[in-house]
Amino acid sequence: METNVDIECDGGKMERNGSGYEERMMNRQPLLSKNRVNTSSQIAIVGSNVCPIESLDYEILENDLFKQDWRSRKKVQIFQYVVLKWTLALCIGIITGLVGFFNNLAVENIAGFKFLLTSQLMLQQSYYLAFATFAGINLLLAFCAGVLCAYVAPAAAGSGIPEVKAYLNGIDAHSILAPSTLFVKIFGSILGCAAGFVVGKEGPMVHTGACIANLLGQGGSRKYHLTWNWLRYFKNDRDRRDLITCGAAAGVAAAFRAPVGGVLFALEEAASWWRSALLWRTFFTTAVVAVVLRSLIEYCRSGNCGLFGEGGLIMFDINSTIPDYNMVDLLAVTLLGVGGGILGSLYNFLVDKVLRTYSIINEKGPNFRVFLVVIISLLTSCCAYGIPWLSNCVPCPTGLQVQCPTEGRSGNYKHFQCPPGHYNDLASLILNTNDDAIRSLFSSINENEFRITTLLVFFMVMYSLGIITYGIAIPSGLFIPVILAGASYGRFVGTLLVSVSNLNIGLFALLGAASFLGGTMRMTVSLCIILLELTNNLIILPLVMLVLLISKSVADNFNKGVYDQIVKMKGLPFLEAHAEPYMRQLVAGDVVSGPLISFSGVEKVSNIVHSLRLTSHNGFPVIDEPPFLEAPELCGVVLRSHLIVLLKGKMFTKDRRLTGTEMLRRYHANDFAKAGLGKGPKLEDLDVKPEEMDMYVDLHPITNTSPYTVVETMSLAKAAVAFRELGLRHLCVVPKTPGRPPIVGILTRHDFMSEHILGLYPGIDQHK
Repeated sequence: METNVDIECDGGKMERNGSGYEERMMNRQPLLSKNRVNTSSQIAIVGSNVCPIESLDYEILENDLFKQDWRSRKKVQIFQYVVLKWTLALCIGIITGLVGFFNNLAVENIAGFKFLLTSQLMLQQSYYLAFATFAGINLLLAFCAGVLCAYVAPAAAGSGIPEVKAYLNGIDAHSILAPSTLFVKIFGSILGCAAGFVVGKEGPMVHTGACIANLLGQGGSRKYHLTWNWLRYFKNDRDRRDLITCGAAAGVAAAFRAPVGGVLFALEEAASWWRSALLWRTFFTTAVVAVVLRSLIEYCRSGNCGLFGEGGLIMFDINSTIPDYNMVDLLAVTLLGVGGGILGSLYNFLVDKVLRTYSIINEKGPNFRVFLVVIISLLTSCCAYGIPWLSNCVPCPTGLQVQCPTEGRSGNYKHFQCPPGHYNDLASLILNTNDDAIRSLFSSINENEFRITTLLVFFMVMYSLGIITYGIAIPSGLFIPVILAGASYGRFVGTLLVSVSNLNIGLFALLGAASFLGGTMRMTVSLCIILLELTNNLIILPLVMLVLLISKSVADNFNKGVYDQIVKMKGLPFLEAHAEPYMRQLVAGDVVSGPLISFSGVEKVSNIVHSLRLTSHNGFPVIDEPPFLEAPELCGVVLRSHLIVLLKGKMFTKDRRLTGTEMLRRYHANDFAKAGLGKGPKLEDLDVKPEEMDMYVDLHPITNTSPYTVVETMSLAKAAVAFRELGLRHLCVVPKTPGRPPIVGILTRHDFMSEHILGLYPGIDQHK
């Protein structure tokens, strides 16, 4: 019976394989709680996550209704479909660009107001009142963000990149792209960043772009009375996947002002499936984002955006002089890369441990999640305000073009508690917005602006706070914490080597940030281009490439990238691009099991209803039998959702006969199209009368007659690669020898998971 079970719920297989497998599964994924309630959110990393999760079906279902629909389409309709694709790409780019600008505008103004108020109170020497104001504002903002994430949309917590990556791999977890998640992601990110947490808004922007694309692709939300019939065209997973890929790329472009980096990020990290047409459409979307952001920034240059000035929307200027580097400099860059790889892999290891520790608190409920947010907020405020008191004041350098110390505005050279003519270099980094701190670290105008002890303390604080902050119930990105720690690490190393190196301090900071990004996220091409677009400096390309390659190579020897770790911790059944080595010892027939539930081409209504109620399967093989054929033959696969629609229409017959012609006249392909989240017909809605149970229904018109099949003796490794590359939900296994039933079983995503395979064959050598 379990052969064609989809991953809506793993429970069936675990029960049949015995309590021993259940125990091994729990040991492998300790973040899966015993009650197996899925929140499908970043909280799930520190809470519970397995059921219910559905697979997405990127395969084109070629049944009779679909073929009739394509045959009947006119050239005008095909043209409308193509135009609508590009129109949606345009809308995704415009809306994501506007949201990205709004996020930055809000964060800069809220955080700027907070820092100005704190600075004014300190100038009046009201130090305790300044701390109370600073911590109080942070606490209020953090509390609001925590309440939104804990109670309104738990799926909005965290960066969202692992969820988007899993969706594009074919996993649909509940509410990860819902309108409520989009709302909380936007405002929770603003509140979290303005509250002073060591988090970024770049990761959440990827999730935001994907949510916007999903909302447009399914024609809005019926639940929130936001529906647009003219957009309800993409009622299949294949088209929605393309739109969400565009949305993810647009999110990166909006966060970093890096359109090409956004495309490469979607290609290298997010998407599991790619084609040339999608590349072109994604590039168009990110170009639209870049134009929107450029126009809005030009508007803000005149001072119409409050504290959001020319420096908003990250653009870090690096000294544009040509770096004249020699062998000593290359050795220094290699050292940076090795150190960044080691520290980056350690960062991933500690994030893993912290998330598992937080699970004890977060599993107790939303009140405890908010409580954890409050505790981390108070700790962050104490560090940001208290640690600069341990630093000595530094005399202001002469010949500066900016005011030193700064008074009455936010900026570098913070006055803090220092006498006139002096500034606190540690406060200039910690008591500032994350973007301004990165700009200060990347700047090489004043190489002695920060002392070496200041850089070391700042690195330790950012490294530690970044680790303990990720995993609490707020939207939180990892890019900015990693860049902050990496830039301070790079500038620290540059300060030590300034006497023997030709590279300036700002370039060392950039290379340090690149080494940390490579060590934690394990991306190369996309990170390289994003950093180049951030700094607007193509000359540093060879050095950035070198440090990224070294840091990634070093870190890969210790653990996986941070997003891959989180996907695994969440219990999401992610299919890797390559098969595990032990899969070559097995064949497809080794992991399917029975008995198999199948239907005849013309099936009795009672059998269908009983099977739907008894199982949670999403696909059933359809077998043609006598009297329609001389011998049993596999007709194809029929989906659960299509069966429910067919039963709801009650096109039954008293005798067992074909009714395909009448059904093609009555139904249209759109009647069986996939609805948005929670919109489709449910089994509970069926009202089949007792006298109808003994009637028959023809399944041929809704059966996919071109399912992908593999012979039972095919290597399981090859079957796994084919399953992923083709974006399948069901893969039929057929017998090799004649005289047997026409189908052995159906492979689903769950059958390729290591926990399932090792549960069936615990003695197999995993490394051969």
